[in-house]
Amino acid sequence: MSSRVIHTGQALVDVVLEVPDLPCRGGNVNATSFARYAGGAVSILVAAARAGAQSVLAGAHGTGPNADLVRRVLAEEGVRVTADPVPGTDTGICVVMVEPTAERTFLTTYGAERAISVGSLASSGPRAGDLVCVTGYSLYPPTRDPLLEWLPELPAGVEVVLDPGAALADLPVAVGEQVLALTDVWTSNAQEARELTGVGDVASSCAAVADRLGAGAVVVVRDGAEGCFVRVDGETTYVPGHPQVPVDTNGAGDAHTGVLCAERALGASWVQAAARANAAGAIKVTRKGPATAPTRAEVDAFLAAQVREGVTATTAR
Repeated sequence: MSSRVIHTGQALVDVVLEVPDLPCRGGNVNATSFARYAGGAVSILVAAARAGAQSVLAGAHGTGPNADLVRRVLAEEGVRVTADPVPGTDTGICVVMVEPTAERTFLTTYGAERAISVGSLASSGPRAGDLVCVTGYSLYPPTRDPLLEWLPELPAGVEVVLDPGAALADLPVAVGEQVLALTDVWTSNAQEARELTGVGDVASSCAAVADRLGAGAVVVVRDGAEGCFVRVDGETTYVPGHPQVPVDTNGAGDAHTGVLCAERALGASWVQAAARANAAGAIKVTRKGPATAPTRAEVDAFLAAQVREGVTATTAR
């Protein structure tokens, strides 16, 4: 059976406001646009599904207009939702303020997406070969305890992929060490790797992260438009990026993670998967909205154009 990408994190609704600048405390800024999108874990699952992988939401979802939007978008992309809706509670929102530079600032509420249990997570039925994605934001209560109870019971051959986000640096040390011990694949941006290790050089931070994980763990560290570094079996490889003029960076890291996991589920090496993930992230930043990752065909066309322009696929350092 084909390997799947299973996400345990929060499927939210992003309320996106384009603003000329962030307001000062107590101040006011008039937004130039407003939109609602399914976001959070949805962005990663949509990216994985568009890359061709079977994708599953193991996280919780509610009853109400926000949850309806999440389920509709996932259904349109062929993503399975395995847990039953949480009665009487709607899915939460994340207010996203996007500046002209494409930088974004978040304000997040809690809702039904936090009402997970060991049983609801297990409804996804993980099996050997699957990749189970974990976000650092799930390591806050109330999602932390059921998640950390469930992860050690995963079947042999399931890979746990940790996308730490900014959350990991704020967590109690014992919680961080517990999840790192369960992690088979780390994927983050450079700042998150630096916050864990104290190492500023992006390439060197890969090895430093690997030292905090179990034997054989894979480390992927993104360096923005420059691409990413991938550490596998003690060797770090630089995979170049494709700088673009950004329109909206919200969901770019999610697109990268989703395509990275999808390509691995489809049989690619980690370096090959990262090359396609870099392309997906480059395309994503030229589009507005979080769950706007490219399709497999769009990535193919983009990479073909890069080859014609002489861009090297991967370079070892």
